[in-house]
Parts: sequence; C-alpha cells; structure tokens
Amino acid sequence: MVLRAVLAVEAWTAVMVMFESRDLMGWLWRFSMATGAVLPATLAWLIVACMLKRPLARLTLPGQYLAGAALGALMGLYGCGLLALAGFATSVPWLASALAGAMMAAQLVAALVWRARARSPADVQARLVELQARIRPHFLFNTLNTAIALVRDEPARAEAVLEDLAELFRLGLQSPEGAVPLARELELARRYLEIEQVRFGRRLQIRWSLDPAAEGAALPPLLLQPLIENAVRHGVEPSPTGAEIELRTERRGGRVVITLVNSLPGGAGAAGNGIALENVRSRLALLHDVEVGFDAGLVDGRYRVRIEIPAEPMATGGPHG
Repeated sequence: MVLRAVLAVEAWTAVMVMFESRDLMGWLWRFSMATGAVLPATLAWLIVACMLKRPLARLTLPGQYLAGAALGALMGLYGCGLLALAGFATSVPWLASALAGAMMAAQLVAALVWRARARSPADVQARLVELQARIRPHFLFNTLNTAIALVRDEPARAEAVLEDLAELFRLGLQSPEGAVPLARELELARRYLEIEQVRFGRRLQIRWSLDPAAEGAALPPLLLQPLIENAVRHGVEPSPTGAEIELRTERRGGRVVITLVNSLPGGAGAAGNGIALENVRSRLALLHDVEVGFDAGLVDGRYRVRIEIPAEPMATGGPHG
C-alpha cells in the first residue's frame, strides 16, 4: 500500500507539472522540486495514519473520509512549507497545497475502503463453502459410522473421534475477523487428519514438520482446510494402498513458508475443478497483497502446494487496517 500510494502521488505530480513545463529539462526540474515536497508529505500522511489506525477504525465511514482528508490537508501544508524553507517557492501556494493534499488523501482512503469491502465477500463466501464441506453428508456420515464401529471394541477411540469432530465444528464455526494465526489453522488441520486417520488407518501416512517460530504468521480463516481435504480426496481415497501427506512450516527471516505435499495414485490423479485453489489464492492476495507467494502443481510425481507469507502477525481493524 505504501508503494502504491507513493507511485500514485508521484504519477499525479508528474502530470500536473507538465502544464507549466515547456521542455523536458524544465519538466524534470519542476518534477524534482515538486517531489521534494510531495514525497515527504505522502510518507508523513501514511506514518501518521498508521499510528492512528485504531482510533480511525472506530470512526464511521464519513468520519474516516473527513479525518483522512483533514490529515491530508495538513500534510499538504507541510510539503508546501518544505519548499518555502528551501527557497524554491517565491509565492507560496498554501491554499492550493492544502486542497491538493486533502483530495489525494481522500482518494487513498477510498482505495483502502474499497480494498476492505472487497475482502469481506471473499471471506463470507469461503466460510460458507468450508461450512458446507465440513457438514457434507459424505464426511459426516463416514465419521459417525467410524465412531459407531469403534464403540463396542474401542470405546476410547470412538470417544476421541467424536471429540475431534466436535472440536472441528467449534473451530470451523467461529467467525474471526480478517486473519488468524497459523497455529490455529494447524490445529484445525490436525483435528481433521486425526479423524481421517481413524477412517483410513495405515492407508493414510501423515508427516508433520512444524517450525514453532512460524506459528504467529497471519492467514485468512479456514485457508488450510480445503487444501488438506483435497490432499485426502485426491491422494488417499482413490488409492488402494493409500498415500502420504506431508505438512511443513518454516520461518525464513521475515517470511514463513508453508508446504503441503501428497502422493498420488500412479504419480497422477484426477484433475479437479480448481475452485479450492483459486479461492485460496484470492484470499491470500486480499490479505497480504503483493507480499504473498502461492504455487501448486506436480513436483516429482507428488502434488505440492507452497505458500509464502510475511512472518509477522497482522493487526486488523477498519479500512486503515
């Protein structure tokens, strides 16, 4: 967002100074002079808005626009003052600078509001899709039948299956805002795989390689679940000998890498419709924007999904969050 805001303001400035420039050198001079005022003012607006993120998030939407525009006007005056102090402006355009700052700030607030609104439908749709997957008859009936079969001979295991199912529902039906830590997504995946482990027995081999330093990274809620379900559906279910699922997490400096790998029958499986993968890709982009890395495909006869996200937890809030 910082990069986009700076580039947008610089592009707007570059076009505006063309009106007073007669040649390329004149344009470069005026553009560099204007940048000396616009760039510090833009960065100052972003820094102050970030510092005031929580109180701004508590305002109504018109209040956020008004606060953003007022702050933009102050930063416009700040940039104009820099030019005056440096002696580059003979007649100081205070009013024009304040109005220009307010207008650009209002546009940036509008972009943040649009981004927050764009994220909400995707989260709601994903929760509905995953809720349907969680309570689809196939999975639910298989789990209950597994528990019934264990009641007489292994009541403790039957109780454990039902406890895992109840916890899976509890975690899945929660409605966290914006993002959840990776640790919560791993707990949800573990509950699901423990149920499927009882169902498939030795046909399902699970390998965990988890880095505790990665558990605070932020993910959209219910993100790993469809990937795990795909691994079971396309790797374990169609194979008479079963399959191996490996889930790895690793923190590398300021990044966290999540890798999910599953073997396939004969090294290839039936092609899916790709809805789950596209949903995951879109929700990651909405949360982390250009900082996310996502790829999925066959690697050495096994299907691999690799996600790379920032390691630091995210603060959530209103449009400024």
